[in-house]
Amino acid sequence: MAVAIITGAAGLIGSEAASLFSEKGLDVVGIDNDMRRYFFGDEGSTRSRRKDLEQRVRRYRHVEADIRDADALERVFAEYNRAIAVVIHAAGQPSHDWAAREPMTDFTVNANGTLLLLEMTRRFCPDAPFVFTSTNKVYGDLPNRLPLVEAATRWTVAGGHPYCDHGIDESMPIDQSLHSLFGVSKAAADLMVQEYGRYFGLRTVCFRCGCLTGPGHAGAELHGFLSYLVKCAVGDRPYTVFGYKGKQVRDNLHSHDLVSAFWHFFSAPRVGEVYNIGGGAFSNCSMMEAIAAVERLTGRPMRWSYNDVSRAGDHIWYISDVRRFRGHYPSWVPLYPLDRILHELHAAMSARPLHIGQA
Repeated sequence: MAVAIITGAAGLIGSEAASLFSEKGLDVVGIDNDMRRYFFGDEGSTRSRRKDLEQRVRRYRHVEADIRDADALERVFAEYNRAIAVVIHAAGQPSHDWAAREPMTDFTVNANGTLLLLEMTRRFCPDAPFVFTSTNKVYGDLPNRLPLVEAATRWTVAGGHPYCDHGIDESMPIDQSLHSLFGVSKAAADLMVQEYGRYFGLRTVCFRCGCLTGPGHAGAELHGFLSYLVKCAVGDRPYTVFGYKGKQVRDNLHSHDLVSAFWHFFSAPRVGEVYNIGGGAFSNCSMMEAIAAVERLTGRPMRWSYNDVSRAGDHIWYISDVRRFRGHYPSWVPLYPLDRILHELHAAMSARPLHIGQA
């Protein structure tokens, strides 16, 4: 029996990972206590996604536990011990806006929780790859110091710059920048994941993600911009764009494509790796472009407004350079360009009551 331990199992990435790793023949133990509901209210709840996993995924067991609870984690890891084949850590407080409300909660969930999971892995299953869902916010606002050029619908990087064609690579430093408190808590976790690889020899990886999305995403105003944008469009709700003339650029990666990258790493793990991962040049858009695309899908104008005050530490332009990961795992090919992502989101939002959360 090979077991995948997945934290945040009822969330967007955790549930996608649970489905894939179960299909590949692993038993899945999902750890999730629906703290997303505490962060974002009922619309952010993962309850329905958990119920779906328990009904649909045959090789799935759910554990209601907080990743900050050392005793609860020890019980799970001690029970499965060396049968644990992989640990996928997808739980966390995901919003840099929310982090400022409760800095202690944000840091203990993101940093302390990660440390506990690493220590459990070292003690009970040191041969199991440890996959961490990190974030591009570890770079703080350094991307905003790039030579940016304003175009009609988006900001771009000046031609001839190393990041112009392929995006931002892993050589970007993380120091001397405004991160947001969320960015700091994730950076602390990111560095600890690397250190457990380099110091203890665990096969760890940090995936520094751009915007993650998919039809199972319960977007909220403070997190999950593309999902929340489509939710507002379908429900004819007001939407607010914050700063940068609405031309800020994000790359968007479908949850399936990220979890596929997890599987590739699990199949040929390395020690202490870091990868920037996102839609890259393959799938990105500005806020203005996203609004226009969603209006084409719904066939009506969105009710949106503009607030000139940008969010602290927010990126003006961020596109992930995924070439390092592709170089190590050339058979990984993302399948979801932006148009396909938006069509899936629109279909999902149109089919379910908009007050019900997913992940």
